[in-house]
Amino acid sequence: MVDIEKTEKAIRDLLVAIGEDPDRPGLAETPKRCAKMYAELLAGMDSDAQEHLSKQFDVPHSEFLLEKDIPFYSLCEHHLLPFFGKAHIAYLPNDRVVGLSKLARTVEARRLQLQEQMTTQIADDIMRHLDARGVMVVIEAEHLCMTMRGVKKPGAKTITTCVRGAFEEQAELRATVLSLIRQ
Repeated sequence: MVDIEKTEKAIRDLLVAIGEDPDRPGLAETPKRCAKMYAELLAGMDSDAQEHLSKQFDVPHSEFLLEKDIPFYSLCEHHLLPFFGKAHIAYLPNDRVVGLSKLARTVEARRLQLQEQMTTQIADDIMRHLDARGVMVVIEAEHLCMTMRGVKKPGAKTITTCVRGAFEEQAELRATVLSLIRQ
């Protein structure tokens, strides 16, 4: 949970450290606005995927399900800059499925993290909480730390994958999911 008062003070101190006057008209409310923004952007720090994935339905379905193009926004823990993109999740149910909106909620990424960490965490949560026979998570994102600073390459995308269970063992299954994602 973000401490609003401490965050406001830290933003004010940052403005002073970079040579700004935090009391000038354009910046007077900035510490408060930034504190509220961080509270919103980091609201998922204490969330647990189990709260989303616990509502399941008995469905004897043996083929994989794919939910693709799930938009997300997160903050890179290295530079505190946003990264954003799309997540794609395929899983093989074990006679139980979860509501599709629950997969999208599992992707919500309101915390400081790395894309690689996020990809693995989603896959592991689905395996653990759904007792899935397999899962494949593909995340494609643009990182503002590469767009705005450093190498300055806008539009460059980072793609991470994580496969578990049957998707790890069956190359044809992975290829099918990747071809559906590209459609």
